[in-house]
Amino acid sequence: MANTGTQELAQFVRDALASGQDRESIARALAAAGWPDALVADALAAYADVPFPVPVPRPRPYLSAREAFLYLTLFATLYISAFQLGSLLFDLINRAWPDPADQAWQVARQATSMRWAMASILVAFPVYLFLANHLSQAMARSPEKRLSAVRRWLTYLTLFIAACVLVGDLITLVHALLSGELTLRFALKVGVVAMITGGIFGWYLWDLRNEERES
Repeated sequence: MANTGTQELAQFVRDALASGQDRESIARALAAAGWPDALVADALAAYADVPFPVPVPRPRPYLSAREAFLYLTLFATLYISAFQLGSLLFDLINRAWPDPADQAWQVARQATSMRWAMASILVAFPVYLFLANHLSQAMARSPEKRLSAVRRWLTYLTLFIAACVLVGDLITLVHALLSGELTLRFALKVGVVAMITGGIFGWYLWDLRNEERES
């Protein structure tokens, strides 16, 4: 039922624009009829504000199975690389500032963990760079590819995960300060998490804002 109502709204906006009505008048009429402002704005945004006898539709987000595969692989390798980089740096910090309570088996486990982390980074990160470059070149040739629904969803999901990790990292730091348990080793690990997640968050936020400016 809601889908039918949205289709009726889209058809009304199209007919109103085709008849020569301005956008402000259409928005006022729909608001007076009880349509939510957000739905009205979306319906009007579906058509470009350009001089032409009939309404000109804007490109809409689309879903491609091939691009879904590429972007899922891209972000999966990003997550693997980020996690394993953090794991490797944690192990290096533990080795540089060892805990006297660590047992011999824990030291051996760290060596195994470092090998796994290095192997994962050496495989996953080049794949991420290759796919990022490939998709960037594809978008440069065809700017409409920026409208990929999978790309947008995964980008915002990545921002959400990074933001949650950053907030949790800050909470952990503040808790350690209030408890008087802040050590150099602990502070370095908190810094590692902040550096990795902050870098990812900043990069993709910049990319989204740059996309908005270009559009």
